Amino acid sequence: MSTREFELAEEAPTGGPAQPHGLLANLVYPFRRPENPVEQEPVGFFTDTTVCIGCKACEVACKEWNLLPADGDLEWHESYDNTAELSATSWRHVKFVERFETPMPPPAVTAAGDFDIRALLTEPKVGQWHLMSDTCKHCVEAPCNLACPTGAIVHTEYSSVLVQPDICTGCGACVTSCPFGVVAESEIDHHAHKCTLCYDRLGDGLTPACAKACPTQSIQFGPISELKQRAGDRVATLKSRGTTSAYLYGDEATDTYSALHGFYLLVDEPVAYGLPGNPVNPWIHLGGDYLRAGATLALTLAVIVLCLSLVGN
Repeated sequence: MSTREFELAEEAPTGGPAQPHGLLANLVYPFRRPENPVEQEPVGFFTDTTVCIGCKACEVACKEWNLLPADGDLEWHESYDNTAELSATSWRHVKFVERFETPMPPPAVTAAGDFDIRALLTEPKVGQWHLMSDTCKHCVEAPCNLACPTGAIVHTEYSSVLVQPDICTGCGACVTSCPFGVVAESEIDHHAHKCTLCYDRLGDGLTPACAKACPTQSIQFGPISELKQRAGDRVATLKSRGTTSAYLYGDEATDTYSALHGFYLLVDEPVAYGLPGNPVNPWIHLGGDYLRAGATLALTLAVIVLCLSLVGN
């Protein structure tokens, strides 16, 4: 725990909001409009995949802080991966991407079948691992937020995207609208769930649990402006050292999608990491949908009028 966390644990609990008194006040109280929180500088995640070691400390920290249960039977799926994907109970997922040629080179063993360290050190190095801690991207213009019919998904004062399960009706519109497959419906309460950017910790001035637990600073948290500067410097450093394929994913908006407040440094094509190469916000096509709906309505009314006129004659 950090010093700040110890300080918070020692503080006396504060009182909640003033409760209404009287019959009229109690009737009006549920319909009051609270004051909006003060806007803060946008914060988010910069994930440097080149220093991720696949330790899953971020997954464990996320589950412990948010009281999320373990997933599945703890069997390996697709390499050293037991959670397999983001879900309603896994808000962080470390991807193990194996980029190896087939067939693999023979194992480094002696004629007697013993492990040969010299052979291991001299064998040709083919392929590579790609490790990436994946989570919600906290999009600037989030399709899940736009698709939600009840207002359960909102942008907070920190510009993060938050799902309010108590307002969610479980319609699934957010699940189908997310191009990254982040939002998931719980099999327990049938509400949508995803990463909250540790909204409760931010209010107390604490770093999100996953970034706090990351031992290599693969997951970096902070103001978006600072993270972009830091990420740009990191790309330049990698390229100067020979990793010319390094680039940033999601740091800037494209013609079809907004910028991400959870962006990445990658060294391979996005699809290798399970990310869409060119994500599309489905809302950009709504203009044509409305036009077609209007034309259909006009045609239907014309047919009805024509039928009524024929019946009248």
